[in-house]
Amino acid sequence: MPADPPGGRRAVAVWGIGVAVYFVAVIFRTSLGVAGLDAADRFHVNASALATFSLLQLLVYAGMQIPVGLMVDRLGTKRVLTLGAVLFTAGQLGFALSPSYGMALAARALLGCGDAMTFISVLRLGTRWFPARRGPLMAQLAGLVGMAGNLVSTLVLAPVLHGVGWTAAFAGSATAGLVVLVPLVLFLRDHPEGYGPAPRAAGAAPGGFVRRQIRESWAEPGTRLGLWVHFTTQFPAMVFLLLWGMPFLVEAQGLARTTAGGLLTLVVASNMVLGLVYGQLVGRRQSARIPLALGTVGLTALLWASVLAYPGERAPMWLLVTLCLVLGGCGPASMIGFDFARPANPAERQGTASGITNMGGFIASMTTLLTVGILLDATGDNYRVAFSTVFVLEAVGVINILRLRPLALSREAARSRVTVPEPEPEPVSRACPLPETAGREAP
Repeated sequence: MPADPPGGRRAVAVWGIGVAVYFVAVIFRTSLGVAGLDAADRFHVNASALATFSLLQLLVYAGMQIPVGLMVDRLGTKRVLTLGAVLFTAGQLGFALSPSYGMALAARALLGCGDAMTFISVLRLGTRWFPARRGPLMAQLAGLVGMAGNLVSTLVLAPVLHGVGWTAAFAGSATAGLVVLVPLVLFLRDHPEGYGPAPRAAGAAPGGFVRRQIRESWAEPGTRLGLWVHFTTQFPAMVFLLLWGMPFLVEAQGLARTTAGGLLTLVVASNMVLGLVYGQLVGRRQSARIPLALGTVGLTALLWASVLAYPGERAPMWLLVTLCLVLGGCGPASMIGFDFARPANPAERQGTASGITNMGGFIASMTTLLTVGILLDATGDNYRVAFSTVFVLEAVGVINILRLRPLALSREAARSRVTVPEPEPEPVSRACPLPETAGREAP
């Protein structure tokens, strides 16, 4: 079996179907970000209870990452993506129709379960349909499409929500799940013909498969480094876009909702542009991974500190704009985590390794979402105190990145130093005279 898939137009078409499913999942995931204040009014809840919506959704998402990675490795991409699309569509529709806080929580949990099955599946499609050298770019492009889904939430769902109301807006958006489900079922294929995964050993026990996949993936320093890169880089923008950005900009900074929505859109637009830049840089020069990741963390911390410590009650608009531009780099930087896990694991473990890596940012996001909500209630909506949580988690992440970096990079370098055997000489017909150089050692 050839080691590297060829790519090409069919690969782009199949990958595009998978990315469309992820695009819709992100719209549903981030829809609460533009409806947080509306949700608080609809269900009559405080900041902590409001944070529980996103917290539960992310808790389910993070908890599903390793199981989903194992499912992708064992069942294939198409089956997992199809199940994910059915679940997140049902969750979005349930959220639209929920009459109570408890039922709305259950709907968001169902949505998170389906959402959890999308991104790892798309990463798997990228490794199965495109050459390895395209891996960083395809991962960044997938993240870019996801941010486009976030953009749709901000630009489309927000005005629709305020125009037609809660039930009509969320129920109408749920139809997008049905739209992407049709080509997924009809046309998506797990891999090109002739490039399937190696067959598993007959009679292997499912429990043994699960334990082996997790143990061997975790044993790779590159997988653990990928997790901590994802942990440290993703959560500041995720928390801002998913829930707390709109309340912070409206309540703490005194901006109108339309202005605040514009700043959220700026985060998404910056993410999309920087995703292309980061993908090209990492694809061409692997040594840029750590500087890009740590540089993004440093800039994020600097801008958050500048906004929170600015004299007076409100930061100037130019500083808020700069913060949003820098937050746009968090998503692309988090994708670098997969560029450490991917070369550290063989093809048959890519789903599991990606699941472990993907847990990092969502664990950090869950922790921050909950902590910010608790601190807001405890301090009387003091956003300066609440958002200081960002610095604590970034410090923990940076320490672990620096700790794992030497071992992961040395293992990666050792793996890449493959000795290429010299080709055997072609047989020479006895009927032909040997050339004068016969017997000499080839240069």
